[in-house]
Amino acid sequence: MRTFHLVFLSLTIALFTCKKSNSSGDPNPPAPIIVTEFVKGADIGWLTEMEAAGRKFYNNAGIEQDCIQILKGLGMNTIRLRVWVNPANGWNGTNDVVAKAVRAKNMGMKIMIDFHYSDSWADPGKQTKPAAWASQDFATLKQSLANHTTAVLNALKSAGVTPTWVQVGNETNDGMLWPDGKASTNMNNYAQLVLAGYNAVKAVDTSIKVIVHVSNGWDNNLFRWNFDGLKNNGAQWDIIGMSLYPEAGNWSTLNAQCLANMNDMVARYNKDVMVVEVGMSWDQPAACNSFIADLIIKVKSVANGRGLGVLYWEPEAYNNWQGYTKGAFDNSGKPTLALNAFK
Repeated sequence: MRTFHLVFLSLTIALFTCKKSNSSGDPNPPAPIIVTEFVKGADIGWLTEMEAAGRKFYNNAGIEQDCIQILKGLGMNTIRLRVWVNPANGWNGTNDVVAKAVRAKNMGMKIMIDFHYSDSWADPGKQTKPAAWASQDFATLKQSLANHTTAVLNALKSAGVTPTWVQVGNETNDGMLWPDGKASTNMNNYAQLVLAGYNAVKAVDTSIKVIVHVSNGWDNNLFRWNFDGLKNNGAQWDIIGMSLYPEAGNWSTLNAQCLANMNDMVARYNKDVMVVEVGMSWDQPAACNSFIADLIIKVKSVANGRGLGVLYWEPEAYNNWQGYTKGAFDNSGKPTLALNAFK
């Protein structure tokens, strides 16, 4: 009973204090501060393919464990998954993405979906149309993009997963779905494709935040050119996503440039920012740890709390998996020191 009386007394004092402060004549009392969890995560698109090939994962104690659980134990709260339209072997297709998303959600992770709008990798050097869309006119191409976006998100929804974020395109430095949506030759088409994706996402669930993702987060000129073009041509988006892949010798410089770029993006477009891909050579774990720790501090320092988070690209790739060497697990399948920066 004593506990009850103390709680009741505390509530009474709080109510009295609130009434007193609101009776001061201020018709617009300050809005409550809403604290959003900082995003710390990883893209693990290769995970199921690695598991099928017999790759296993171990925590720092050397105990075999689910890779997603290992990442969660290192402080991560978000999993990012790429989507390909009709991949040759099924990996990163709709069914594979849904399976990984359900696993991650069941472990308490938030989900980011990254639409490549291709049958394979889309990045600054290639934005190849899916084979099934190759001969479509532009109006049909927009509809195909929207239909694919809707179908994947509805498949996730049917499995009980609603992503927190969706990327409309991957590293679209020069647009997507070339040649039709190549930004340097037709910025308006690029903007229309982004808008088609944005509208498709919001039609499934208005709460999902839409990201437009450009690489080289240090390059302010690139970002201004890209997002000025989108804005001037009527595109919509919620968050500006960036990639950052420095070397051990230049991460400090690139982090500083990235922070300046992030603050400019917030001021120029009134949008949140997030670093959705980072990585460094797996055999430079100490430098990578310093890079990520410093970047997290910088993203958290973005003006008005509009820096949302940092995600590592494919940390689980180890022992030269598919020739990729910027993972953050060692050759025995254990996480390196680099990932301690997320703790």
